[in-house]
Amino acid sequence: MSAPKDQSHPLYHTDRQVVDQLVTSEPHDHALAEWARLQIRYQHFPGARDIQRDLAATLARWGLSEAEVFQRTQAIHRQGKVYRSRAAGQEDWN
Repeated sequence: MSAPKDQSHPLYHTDRQVVDQLVTSEPHDHALAEWARLQIRYQHFPGARDIQRDLAATLARWGLSEAEVFQRTQAIHRQGKVYRSRAAGQEDWN
């Protein structure tokens, strides 16, 4: 029996651009929130191995655990609207 084939995520190209920025960023509020959002999206996704690898490398470079990032992002989301769209006034989670 062969291993299942990797899938292509429909938001891969947009997410790849965000990950490219995260790789060189510092762990400020927006970067932490973006990392957590993408980690949730890709952690069990059968594909996008490069994104998964770069998210893990970013976390290691920041010297944080996944639990620490999730704890910090929960606090960030309680304080304000990190994904507030300036134009529409709505949360932007895409």
